[in-house]
Amino acid sequence: MPTIDEQIALIERGCVDCIARDELVSKLQRSESTGVPLRIKAGFDPTAPDLHLGHTVLLQKLKHFQDLGHDIYFLIGDFTGMIGDPTGKSETRKALTREDVARNAESYKEQVFKILDPERTRVVFNSEWLGALNSFDMIRLASELTVARMLEREDFKVRFREGSPISIHEFLYPLIQGYDSVALEADVELGGTDQLFNLLMGRDLQRSRGQEPQVVLTLPLLEGLDGVNKMSKSLGNYIGITESANDIYGKVLSVSDTLMFRYFDLLSDLSREEIASLRQGMESGELHPKAVKQQLARELTARFSSTEEAVRAEVNFDQVFKKGGVPDDLPEMTLEAGEAVWLPQLLVDAELVKSTSDGRRMIKQNAVSVDGEKITDMAAKIAPEGEVLLKVGKLRYCKVQFAKP
Repeated sequence: MPTIDEQIALIERGCVDCIARDELVSKLQRSESTGVPLRIKAGFDPTAPDLHLGHTVLLQKLKHFQDLGHDIYFLIGDFTGMIGDPTGKSETRKALTREDVARNAESYKEQVFKILDPERTRVVFNSEWLGALNSFDMIRLASELTVARMLEREDFKVRFREGSPISIHEFLYPLIQGYDSVALEADVELGGTDQLFNLLMGRDLQRSRGQEPQVVLTLPLLEGLDGVNKMSKSLGNYIGITESANDIYGKVLSVSDTLMFRYFDLLSDLSREEIASLRQGMESGELHPKAVKQQLARELTARFSSTEEAVRAEVNFDQVFKKGGVPDDLPEMTLEAGEAVWLPQLLVDAELVKSTSDGRRMIKQNAVSVDGEKITDMAAKIAPEGEVLLKVGKLRYCKVQFAKP
């Protein structure tokens, strides 16, 4: 077992806030002396079916605690997801339906185990305890926070100043998230820097109920491929952890030389010393930036696919970009010929995009070609004859063979 100082160094790696460090040291010392692991909590509202690298910053930190022997509580906010997290929003966020939440929650459960050990991770749903609260309980909970305190939140403060509507139920969100910590008796809670107010609410509610307050750790929001905005599916600057090995590898290589060390720090399993050595080697000229970036791309691709697929992705990338060819393991699909097929639908059928709206978006971004020709018409239809070579983005290919019915 690492020393307490070594544990603190690993835990604080990449963190922005640690509230409070002396409490964390005390908790770790107690855990070491009693053999009782700490309860580490992180909550995720199932607002979308897929996780991207930005989400995995928290998952990596959970893994650090898991590697140190502590109990991980991966909390799926199926109850809070139906309220809608107001954090960072300029308007009331649309709440999810029960069906949306259930579907997305199942997807999350499958994806998190690409990083966390399923045998040592407890997946919990906050509807288990929040659904049991009655009207009296909710009113009593709401009495613990003033409107003035709530308006200390920057996003609420801005909306109030600008006259933008703030729904009463949005005020409940931080309270309910804080109550999750009470229900789980959490020792530590992790969250993004934009969640600090909500995380501190957990400390307040635990203290008012006689519990030892949780330590709060915040981690930075990972920039997307544009290097400016937070990684987001809506901005199209994301790397999804369920994407193909070719896509993950190629997208990581598109990250700027400066940003890649941010990815190393927040996502890599390499030690600080190993990352510092790579940085020094690149700055001295001993290592080419591309070689360093390839190491990051291989690591992340292997984590979310496999080592073998990461190797193939590197070979495919070199073949496509150095030799101007197509991948050796080009996917092929046979579809029944019929009437002309709307291109976005064909992209879905070929499993190159997840929806026709995604297909339209890729066409709009000039990222779709058919038989080597860029297609910019979102209404384009493809004649169901012979075979066509579809390409989406830089590395997604599929050869479609139309068979007569």
